[in-house]
Amino acid sequence: MGLRIVQVDAFTNRPFSGNPAAVCILEAPRPAAWMQAVAREMNLSETAFLNPEPSGYRLRWFTPEAEIALCGHATLASAHVLWEEGHSRSPMLEFHTLSGLLTAVRAGNWIEMNFPVEPVMPVEFSPALLEAIGAKPVFTGKTPVRFLAELESADAVRKLRPNLSLLAQVAPGRLIVTARSDDPRYDFISRYFAPGIGIPEDPVTGSAHCALPVYWASKLGKKEFMAYQASARGGELRVTLADNRVFIQGQAVTVMRAELVD
Repeated sequence: MGLRIVQVDAFTNRPFSGNPAAVCILEAPRPAAWMQAVAREMNLSETAFLNPEPSGYRLRWFTPEAEIALCGHATLASAHVLWEEGHSRSPMLEFHTLSGLLTAVRAGNWIEMNFPVEPVMPVEFSPALLEAIGAKPVFTGKTPVRFLAELESADAVRKLRPNLSLLAQVAPGRLIVTARSDDPRYDFISRYFAPGIGIPEDPVTGSAHCALPVYWASKLGKKEFMAYQASARGGELRVTLADNRVFIQGQAVTVMRAELVD
C-alpha cells in the first residue's frame, strides 16, 4: 500500500481558496532527495513531511525547488491533518523544525501557531529591485530572509504586477508588499512574491506574518491584528505579537486525499 498524501487549503474555511499544501505523514525519516522529488511532483508552493519523534513530530517543508526553513500554511495544514485524521489526540502539537520548536493548539474553529518574530530593518532598495516592483514604495526594508515594501494604498497592493523574472535575480528573490487595509474588517493587507525559491506568488503566507506585525505594530499602535493576503485565492489570518514570538491563527479545510505510489 502506498503512502497517504492529503491536500489542504490553509488560511480559509472554504475549499479552493486560501493556500494549498500537501501533507505526507511518514513512519520514519526519508531522504531529502525523495522528499524534494515528491514536492516537485505535487507542484504546490509547499509540501510538508512529518515523522514522529519521542516528543512531537519532525516537520520539513519543500517547495518544488528547495527545502525552506519556515512555512506557516503547511504547518497549519499539518496540524489540521494530524487532528482531523486521528494521528494525534494531544491538545498541543510540537513540531521540531529548521526554525526550532513550533507549536500548534486549537482556538475554537481556528488553529493557533507559535512562531518566531522576523525583525524588519529599513534598507534602501537597489534600482534593479525597484524596477522589479514596478511601483514606488513609501517604505523599504529587509528581514533576514526577504524584502518588505509598504505601498501607498491597499488598491496599489491589489493591482501590483511585479516583474518576477527581475525579482528572481535580486537575492533572495522574495518580497512582501503591504499597505493599510481599506476594508474595516482588516488592519493591513499584503501579497507575497518568491520567484527566487520557485513561487511566483504565494496565495497566503504564514511566515510573512512573522514580519508584518513587527512592521505594523508601531505604525498602528497595537499588537493584535486581523490581516488579509490579497492574492487571487485570498486568505485571512489573526495575528498577535508578543515579545519575540508571533501567534498566528488560521483555519483549514481538506480538499483531497490520495495514495502516493512508493
